[in-house]
Amino acid sequence: MNVREFPLPDLGEGLIEAEIVRWLVEVGDAVEVDQPVVEVETAKAAIEVPVPYAGVVTALHGEAGAMVKVGAPLISVASAGLSEPGVQTAPNLVGAGTVKRARRANGRRRNAPVATPDVPKTHPGRVPVISPVVRKLARDNGVDLQAVDGSGPEGLVLRKDVVAAIEGPKGTRIPLKGVRGAIAERLSRSRREIPEATVWVDVDATNLLAVRKEINAADPSRPVGVLALLAKFCVLGLKRFPLLNSTVDNNEIVLSEAVNLGFAAQTPRGLVVPVIKDAQTLSTRELSAKLAELTDLARDGKVAPAQLTGGTFTVNNYGVFGVDGSAAIINHPEAAIVGLGRIIDKPWVVDGQLAVRKVTQLTLAFDHRVCDGEVSGGFLRFIADCVEHPAALLGDL
Repeated sequence: MNVREFPLPDLGEGLIEAEIVRWLVEVGDAVEVDQPVVEVETAKAAIEVPVPYAGVVTALHGEAGAMVKVGAPLISVASAGLSEPGVQTAPNLVGAGTVKRARRANGRRRNAPVATPDVPKTHPGRVPVISPVVRKLARDNGVDLQAVDGSGPEGLVLRKDVVAAIEGPKGTRIPLKGVRGAIAERLSRSRREIPEATVWVDVDATNLLAVRKEINAADPSRPVGVLALLAKFCVLGLKRFPLLNSTVDNNEIVLSEAVNLGFAAQTPRGLVVPVIKDAQTLSTRELSAKLAELTDLARDGKVAPAQLTGGTFTVNNYGVFGVDGSAAIINHPEAAIVGLGRIIDKPWVVDGQLAVRKVTQLTLAFDHRVCDGEVSGGFLRFIADCVEHPAALLGDL
């Protein structure tokens, strides 16, 4: 029997490890070449990893929640009688989503337990308590050992686990790993390294909403959202104020020729920032379509790691959460981020008369190493003028 170990492959974008979310096969299942066998989550996205061998699964090297280093064993497959020895393909990584799952003979999908053949088990997937002291402690205090998650090797239940069960929960702990960990690291690094400042302005968005209504009435099949209009204004503004489309590297300001526009997207896995590459080449309708496409991919966990990197400027519509403003954290290593608050009816002076208008707040957080108030204020005022008088932009489009 030819048993081969398949290690966690290089997932690209400099990632060195991944967390096992769930197994798509279990020991004893037959697998085919390029069949997804495990779903893992990296700091960038959820990915289904296919196996490059055909055969029978003999071992799963890790359980759900475990972190696996790139190059470490992931799954073992015996190929005797099922495929020609040596047949192997390069893994074709698939974004997490709907794919064909491995099935048992009865046709039901199942997530596989971790194979630990050297340790006896008293219950499927659970390692028994070895210490009689721990068993007595649990028995005397009415603790069901089958309900205790062990913290020892291979999930072994230790004395401290039983003590914790006796004392009861002391608060829920949520590990900062995967996407949440990547967010924490990036935001913390931004706060440590970037001396940011924030400016904001209230603007009358009545004309903006009217223009958007006309645009969508002209072609309902390709609707344009408010965020797309803001993104277009920012692209035009960065052409006038290129310092804000830059990064700082070794005490040098590096200006970017392309506008790689990131936008904040809330997903079940946390906040991610997909990036629209070369946004300056796209029309407003194309920007809107790209925003919608990447938002759907991000929410489904299918956005590729390459689509989450390389941003040079970020826009954020936090108004969808019902708030007026936010001192946003710059998406490191970028130099600035623009935010849009909710659009609500407010009293506003128009031509010397009080009127009810659609009003919103624009916020710009910027790296003070890159520019000062003249550039930041000029950029934000340009965006505000675009919101208040969108028709005036026709000469620049």
